[in-house]
Amino acid sequence: MNSFLKDKIKKIVGIDNYFDSLEDKLCYSYDGTPIFQHLPEAVVFPENEEQISLIVKLANQEKFNIVPRGAGTGLSGGAIPVENSIVLVMTKWNNILEVDTQNLTATVQPGVVTGILQKEVEKYGLFYPPDPGSLTVCTIGGNIANNAGGLRGLKYGVTKNYVLGTEIILPDGELLRTGGKNMKDVAGYNLRDFIVGSEGTLGIITKILLRLIPKPQQSITMLAYFDKLADSAKSVSGVIASHIVPSMMEFLDNTTINCIEDYTNIGLPRNSEAILLIEVDGWGSIVEEDAETIINILKKNNTSFVRKAANDEEALTLKTARRSAFSALARRRPTTILEDATVPRSELPVMIEKVTEAARNFNVTFGNFGHAGDGNLHPTCLTDERDNDEITRAHKAFDFIFNETIKLGGTITGEHGTGLAKKHFLEKAVGIPAVEMMKRIKSAIDPNNIINPGKIFSISPRCEEYFSVGNRR
Repeated sequence: MNSFLKDKIKKIVGIDNYFDSLEDKLCYSYDGTPIFQHLPEAVVFPENEEQISLIVKLANQEKFNIVPRGAGTGLSGGAIPVENSIVLVMTKWNNILEVDTQNLTATVQPGVVTGILQKEVEKYGLFYPPDPGSLTVCTIGGNIANNAGGLRGLKYGVTKNYVLGTEIILPDGELLRTGGKNMKDVAGYNLRDFIVGSEGTLGIITKILLRLIPKPQQSITMLAYFDKLADSAKSVSGVIASHIVPSMMEFLDNTTINCIEDYTNIGLPRNSEAILLIEVDGWGSIVEEDAETIINILKKNNTSFVRKAANDEEALTLKTARRSAFSALARRRPTTILEDATVPRSELPVMIEKVTEAARNFNVTFGNFGHAGDGNLHPTCLTDERDNDEITRAHKAFDFIFNETIKLGGTITGEHGTGLAKKHFLEKAVGIPAVEMMKRIKSAIDPNNIINPGKIFSISPRCEEYFSVGNRR
């Protein structure tokens, strides 16, 4: 990108919102995915929709690329810059514009941090359920782009279940408004859901309308220890079969337990093969009844110990420890590759064993944890990218895991997105016709392929060449 073009971008956003020093570019050359990195040409913080529109139109004219970015916590490489690109950072767009207590909605900008939104709406007795593990730092815009899930996905669903509308600057610079506060609206194609989960490839989100629900009156959090992995998996199946839907049902294996205990020192049992963290919530006596039923199921499936959190503070401590799993595991080895595989809930015991098999067959260390209630596991390889042989074995282990996931009727990502990390699996997961349709949609909306190219799938040969495995950092 030449200096004349950079000056044009500066003129649009102002010199205070434009950065291209090496230090600045390094800060935005990577995201939460450890094996990808690339320097952008510049980093830009737009202040309004007009600036974004002008930048997008300039990109079409001059043929440079734009990579939208939130907090950079993504785990699929979706916010990694590409060649000849600028990073468009939306974290300053962090205002909660409205909490509508009559219609139970919140209107927010994309840079609002998820945890901050949750605390704000709870002041009104309302509830925004999606809660990714990184909720204290991740942004709503990034959640929308990747259709983020979280610990409460079992009962409450994922981000798409709470998006009523969006505003987005399209790749031609025009503003698209989708959805609204109507609880029913089937006028034309559902463009709102089309945007959710598109991983920043179809435009830049500037405003989001979210659905809220009444905050549950009470909750009970339980922790169960198991001497055998298989018993923890059977317990999950037993709870689901009982027709009780916990608000969360989280699984931690022994490696993860020990890493979390090293990190938090809250008294987790280091010798247990697995832990289940379970929470039920709702109104009235049914919450206590559901908790007792679950405890009985856990005992029938050989839990070595089960206890209820004594109060809200202890429950928060346990949930915070679970959310720290990635950070805790990352302290063990220099490179931590956290992945995301989802299978039908009935296949969860098999999938847990497949992760163990992958670790054994390829001689790598895995920590395994995840949202057991909805079949979403996070096999996490603890490795060192400086060791070429080990990193090769790690990739082979993940290839095995994803191939087995697909065989079980599962999917290669339940909540992280495809991004760069798993796009080579997409065709196997969804089929050639589906991938070709996605490419046609992308080409129709973004004919010059300027918005986050090379993510999910490749259209431009140069992106395919650059992001081949051989060019990983």
